[in-house]
Amino acid sequence: MAEKSKILIIGGTGHLGKFMVEASIKAGHPTFALVRKSTVSDPVKGKLIDSFNDSGVTVLYGDLHDHESLVKAIKQVDVVISTVKDDQKAEQVKIIAAIKEAGNIKRFFPSEFTLEIDPNQAFEPAKSMLGVLFTIRRAVEAEGIPYTYVSAKMFASYFFRGLLKTEPTAPPSDKVTILGDGNTTVIFNAERDVATYTIKAVDDPRTLNKILHLRLPKNIYTVNELVSLWEKKCGKTLERIYVPEEQILKDIQDAPFQTKVEVSIYHSVFVKGETNSEGVEASELYPDVTYTSIEEYINQIV
Repeated sequence: MAEKSKILIIGGTGHLGKFMVEASIKAGHPTFALVRKSTVSDPVKGKLIDSFNDSGVTVLYGDLHDHESLVKAIKQVDVVISTVKDDQKAEQVKIIAAIKEAGNIKRFFPSEFTLEIDPNQAFEPAKSMLGVLFTIRRAVEAEGIPYTYVSAKMFASYFFRGLLKTEPTAPPSDKVTILGDGNTTVIFNAERDVATYTIKAVDDPRTLNKILHLRLPKNIYTVNELVSLWEKKCGKTLERIYVPEEQILKDIQDAPFQTKVEVSIYHSVFVKGETNSEGVEASELYPDVTYTSIEEYINQIV
């Protein structure tokens, strides 16, 4: 068997990053995590870094703003996976520059892990946020860096907060607000599964310079179907309050900035939905992976 690639995960102490580190170790890859020195003193992330060390992860200290540390870390591996958070995604140009200088990377996975949405159909500030993803893609391609883009759809942990507009620990008990007519198809995947499929793709020539779509068959529903599934599981009928698109657009215009961000993203996801883009399907490439279905995910909460 060919030797498994050495993987550097940037953002490994973040929400998705910790699952990526776990999946890489589980799959037998020599795994490196780039973390800021200041992170060690964080009571939660410090313990996570300790667990990395205990699992055999090579912890490297560096920063997106420290070009020398980036290049030094990248030279030690074969593959770079970025899981940096939303407000750092534009700064991935620094990772691209470091990869270009290092000259040894055979695959780069930029931090996207979302849906394929056309920015031209989105409203600000979601439009600009989506635009960043495509800007990074074009920068990667312009530098001739081998890549895989992972279209992970929506994270399941955001299901009740995003779709049903409640906190994840408190699902709706009597009513639910649905943006648009509820007939837009949405896909929710567990973060651990997103990480598993991403690591599967690392050494797979079929995913080279492609978009890897996580359209996992058991996780594809319309919003109305998801609400019906929840009703079936909890044994009660929810009052469905439908918000027409015209009202959503007015709410975006009138809202304070943070709410504007949230509502504009929800409009893009739950009303406009995904655009068709070419790529390869994770469930077809890796039929051996047992993933968590949305029904199973709901069963854990009910």
